[in-house]
Amino acid sequence: MKEVINTTVGLAGGSGTPAEVPFGTDLAKALNQDCHCLTLDRDALARALDAELGAPGLSALLRERCPFVFAAQPVFVAGAHLRRMGEVIRAVESVVALPAWHERVLAAAPEAARVPLPPGQRLPRSVFFGHDFHLDHDQLGLIEVNTNAGGALLNALLARAQRACCPEMAPLVPTAAQAAAFEAAIVAMFRAEWQHTGRTAPLRTIAIVDEAPAQQYLYAEFLLFRTLFERHGLQAVIADPAELDWRAGQLWHGDTVIDLVYNRLTDFYFEQPASAALRQAWLTQTAAITPHPQAHALYADKRHLAVFSDEAELVALGVPAETRAVLLAHVPHTEVVAAADAERLWAARRGLFFKPAGGYGSRAAWRGDKLTRRVWDEILARDGDYVAQALATPGQRQLEADETRRPMKFDLRAYAYDTQVQWVAARLYQGQTTNFRTAGGGFAPVYSTC
Repeated sequence: MKEVINTTVGLAGGSGTPAEVPFGTDLAKALNQDCHCLTLDRDALARALDAELGAPGLSALLRERCPFVFAAQPVFVAGAHLRRMGEVIRAVESVVALPAWHERVLAAAPEAARVPLPPGQRLPRSVFFGHDFHLDHDQLGLIEVNTNAGGALLNALLARAQRACCPEMAPLVPTAAQAAAFEAAIVAMFRAEWQHTGRTAPLRTIAIVDEAPAQQYLYAEFLLFRTLFERHGLQAVIADPAELDWRAGQLWHGDTVIDLVYNRLTDFYFEQPASAALRQAWLTQTAAITPHPQAHALYADKRHLAVFSDEAELVALGVPAETRAVLLAHVPHTEVVAAADAERLWAARRGLFFKPAGGYGSRAAWRGDKLTRRVWDEILARDGDYVAQALATPGQRQLEADETRRPMKFDLRAYAYDTQVQWVAARLYQGQTTNFRTAGGGFAPVYSTC
């Protein structure tokens, strides 16, 4: 490791302080190519899971359920690229804040996105926006925005289990204090959501809600959230939406009134029968729900990327020139797939990535060079419900095992709240998209080289 750092930036003493690393971009490239040190202390991770934030047996559950959720090696990213990610996120937020955007989007959104508000009440801002980026050399591309991005608390635990492989690496490794500050910020975020709605009573109860939560891939994270909330004096339950009841003007879980719902459902507009109580609580605003249907409509529909990458559309919305420049430089060109354009898009498919407008978790998403005629016909049959995005090449991280090198792809996920980036994590994978099924892959800490 010391040789890589010193050769790349010419450090004489190898003290490794951020101020002494003048070429962060070049250093990040070199480290992603040539650093094969293991930084994950699995014993420390198990202790954090079982003792600090979790419960006995949680590390075993995570190993059994999610054997490839944590990568053993970090991803290196130049500080300039991390700062640029923040600029892109703020540009997106500034567009979404425009009245013209609300009018345009909500007019075509499902009914649940247009909830009327009681006097003096506001909607939550929504927790855990996940802005996903690809970074190839110096080209940074925002590939999508998610409104219920998972993994944040797992990444805080991952940060607690990092170790420096050499003295030169020590300044780059996240500290326990940084991980603790992120966890505290998570709790503060939920309290802020409650207060932002205009409610004056203290927040008391939180329901972490997903379909069949105990069967979910990231169920361990639900357990961690429950423990974190309880450590901060909040009563928390993990529940299937069907276990909730709306009666007497309140949302209930058994005999407990639920103040706030941390919503992990992919039933984004509460359209399934099991979500009936949640839908009623949302439409009547008798519980704070975060993230919520309106946030999904305003941010996460992938057809919005076609607007963010089209200058004429941005001008028509009244987006300032400086903001337009940021978006046009960092959102890969995207267009809505229409049957009328089928011949042109099929011919250009090798340079495109196709995604359903309301998709999540890479489901039903396809690289154009992997498309078959059968799948293409299915996409065309959903006229207007898919987007075609110019390929944004993911970053590459070289891993080494048993003296064999193999390239892994990576993307970057920035967790953000109220326009501010809270944490950035990487996901290592092989294949078309992130999958948490690749040996050696999974969430990886991001080490900033400047």
